[in-house]
Amino acid sequence: MLCVLTFSAPAAHASTVDISPPGANDWSCQPSEDHPYPVVLVPGTFESMAKNWSTLSPRLKNQGYCVFALNYGETNGLDATGPVAESAKELAPFVDAVLAATGAKKVDLVGHSQGGMMPRYYMGFLNGAKNVNHLIGIAPSNHGTQGLIVPPPDFMPATEDTSNPTCQACADQQAGSSFMAELNSIGDTVPGPAYTVIATKYDEVVTPYQSQFLSGPTKKVTNITIQDKCPLDLIEHDQAPNDPVVHRLVVHALAQPAGKPADPVYQPSCLL
Repeated sequence: MLCVLTFSAPAAHASTVDISPPGANDWSCQPSEDHPYPVVLVPGTFESMAKNWSTLSPRLKNQGYCVFALNYGETNGLDATGPVAESAKELAPFVDAVLAATGAKKVDLVGHSQGGMMPRYYMGFLNGAKNVNHLIGIAPSNHGTQGLIVPPPDFMPATEDTSNPTCQACADQQAGSSFMAELNSIGDTVPGPAYTVIATKYDEVVTPYQSQFLSGPTKKVTNITIQDKCPLDLIEHDQAPNDPVVHRLVVHALAQPAGKPADPVYQPSCLL
């Protein structure tokens, strides 16, 4: 879910207590000429990298990408619940570590919910834009949500310590929050990276779903509503990263020339 997006703060190399999704965090991986940018997967609120990226990570790895993922923002045993600006400060050294390990000049970021929005703070306020080729947001909370951010029904905390359920990331992702005002005070985009947003009209977490979209020139920004491509795809917020149509859209976006967003006319197969 959205406010249910999570990334847990990762160390340069995942620690022994962090479980990577299949295909991710092979620190010996070297990018190929066909896929020069490592892909960094950023989970959403309350999510771990292992849960959020269990299906997309191995798919990207099988396509020949160097794939990395992290956990971030843990508070009271809950992933991706700390202040979003602080979580962005955890993303920064992780990206640095990926670039150092792979020798790549930039990374592609793929994030879900909070994970699709938080990198914008990293790029706009922490000098991270120079390190990013493309930000692909899956149901990102770019302008906050008018709904409530709550854990999904099957959510299990990272630890049993839930004595203090405070979720600053949830408050930060409310429409009109001081964090949202700061994030968007410099505009939806910054010079350099390309941006692709993938949204579903059945999103029940980041609402209205159109609030996920970014404003910017078409040569740098592509906004996609899944149902404009596949009307019968009923995917909602929480499971969007596991949707086969979303996978095809992400793979397409990653395959674009450097600095280019997804082609808005691309039509994925709608088979689920």
